[in-house]
Amino acid sequence: MTDQPETWDLIIEPKRGLLDLHLADLYRYRDLVLLFVRRDFVAVYKQTILGPLWYLIQPLLTTITFTVIFGNIAQLPTDGLPQFLFYMSGTVIWTYFADCLTKTSNTFVNNAQLFGKVYFPRLAVPVSILLSNLITFAIQFTFFLAFMGFFALTGADLRPNWWILISPLLVFMMAGLGLGFGIIISSLTTKYRDLRFLVQFGVQLLMYATPVIYPVSSIPARFQPLIQANPMTPIVEAFRYAFLGAGSFNPMNLLYSFGFMVVVVIIGVVIFNRVEATFMDTV
Repeated sequence: MTDQPETWDLIIEPKRGLLDLHLADLYRYRDLVLLFVRRDFVAVYKQTILGPLWYLIQPLLTTITFTVIFGNIAQLPTDGLPQFLFYMSGTVIWTYFADCLTKTSNTFVNNAQLFGKVYFPRLAVPVSILLSNLITFAIQFTFFLAFMGFFALTGADLRPNWWILISPLLVFMMAGLGLGFGIIISSLTTKYRDLRFLVQFGVQLLMYATPVIYPVSSIPARFQPLIQANPMTPIVEAFRYAFLGAGSFNPMNLLYSFGFMVVVVIIGVVIFNRVEATFMDTV
């Protein structure tokens, strides 16, 4: 009787190419991704008194703060839009991008013990963060639409248009930018832990370089190219133009943001794959 060769259902091999993403593995572990999504979404406000209400309280308090400080005290222009609605639109958009970036930037450090014990595609963790943040965004976006309907009923000059149809593309671009920048930072923090302390501060500074609390039209002409170089600027402006009918929307600027997003994601995945093989030696 001859020995039968052993067969295996799953063979774990080292990645050999920079762009060897193993997306098939990511799909195979989709149940694990959904488990991570549930963990990330539920655990945030677990054992708190108000629980999920914080998903609404945070953008509401931030919008009120911006309205009082930048709208009433600093008297920044809002392109003729109601101040509250202008700041809420920027807050909802920026919060999704910022959360994706900051949370994915801790992928390796926060999950080092899990990564060292069992195999699964490491991209499952940052992808689950994008999805859990997407649920939060959906809740806050619905909150924004409710206020938008209220202001429309009170006679506010709102002019939503057919560019609303590109909303999924805008969300996809924000997720891509957050993922790309986040996994680049996460890969670097395995050796340079100082970056963890700079991320929160850097995201706050980047917000002021993005038209979240001011319209691009209020920026002096000589500084506008710098603001437009920020890939988040066309996304925020396109969102306001689509839903509120105000802003300096330019499809070519949005195309630039899309190209920037693709490049950042590719670079991030390449670095992520290189660090993944050896990060346990340095984390």
